[in-house]
Amino acid sequence: MNFLAHLYLSKDNKNILIGNFIADAVKGKKFENYPKEIKAGILLHREIDTFTDAHPIVRTSKRRLHERYRHYDGVIIDILYDHFLAKNWQQYSDIPLNVYADNVYILLQSVIETLPPKIQQTLPYMIEYNWLVAYASTEGIEKVLHGMNRRTKGVSKMDLAIEDLKIYYLELELDFTTFFKELMEFTDKKTTLLLSL
Repeated sequence: MNFLAHLYLSKDNKNILIGNFIADAVKGKKFENYPKEIKAGILLHREIDTFTDAHPIVRTSKRRLHERYRHYDGVIIDILYDHFLAKNWQQYSDIPLNVYADNVYILLQSVIETLPPKIQQTLPYMIEYNWLVAYASTEGIEKVLHGMNRRTKGVSKMDLAIEDLKIYYLELELDFTTFFKELMEFTDKKTTLLLSL
């Protein structure tokens, strides 16, 4: 899953949200250096990624893209799933997406000095271009995919994935909706467990 899903699955716990957000920049056992709830957020992020990568519905989504993108198929699906979450946000939250995003940005800015250097560099771009809200439109997703393609120096061809989104839109949206229901249930249980340790 991509940024929006990880943040959303952190629910109302600000420390779990911070841990979930920074997790990709915290390698190996370095999570042990963080306070309990942030540590739980980092571990929750890893559990979400493992559950997602192994899930048959996600694998079905990836197969639609695999021939064209090979090992980048998972990265693309993560981004496209965030699109469906953002687009259908009102089904998942009573807080409007733009308000939710602003609250997240304010929280993360308030602790930016404590975040890993890689995240400190990424956060200003995330806020400036309002990634979390941009995911809701196909135009916003297209910009994200172009940016990801530039990061791979054009090797991934991820900029073309907007075409695949349009071709498989209904199928991918159904994949996401079905999968995300299971992921929410998994995450609730896993969060309770991690906080009890």
